[in-house]
Amino acid sequence: MSKVIFIAAAISSLAFAPIKSDTAYSFKVKSIDGGALDLSAYKGKKILIVNTASQCGYTRQYAGLEELYKKYKGKLVVIGFPANNFGGQEPGSNEQIKEFCTSKFSVTFPMASKVSVKGGDIDPLFKWLTNKSENGVLDATIGWNFNKFLLDENGKLLQHFSSNVEPMSDNITKYLN
Repeated sequence: MSKVIFIAAAISSLAFAPIKSDTAYSFKVKSIDGGALDLSAYKGKKILIVNTASQCGYTRQYAGLEELYKKYKGKLVVIGFPANNFGGQEPGSNEQIKEFCTSKFSVTFPMASKVSVKGGDIDPLFKWLTNKSENGVLDATIGWNFNKFLLDENGKLLQHFSSNVEPMSDNITKYLN
């Protein structure tokens, strides 16, 4: 009887064990509109994931992100992830954030629902992005808004860029040319 309980417990724990993946394609996130964004839908394109905020000194980077998205649309998708982790700089609802992004910066790239990018309530995608033990490439610390994570055409993490790296900088575009 104890063997049966042990085996059942072992099988049960496997069912709830986090699935490790060397690609981001296993992630599905809620879109800012309430639908789903399945990262596997972007196979064959690079993906630039950015934690964003509407009341930050870097908020002007929305314009550069939109320019990057439009210029490289055939080979890149930009996805914004609003987060309120730094200085309360993204206090609004998803609806308010979407309105701000479209009216102030004419954002057309996909936006996810507001998430947490650090701490105990970190979104699973950002946990994957920031931990080498999960992504197999690098550890990254998100120190502020507008950190950028570039994934290759196969969903593997290529590089992390800090807030001060502008979207249209050579640091990023060299991966796209």
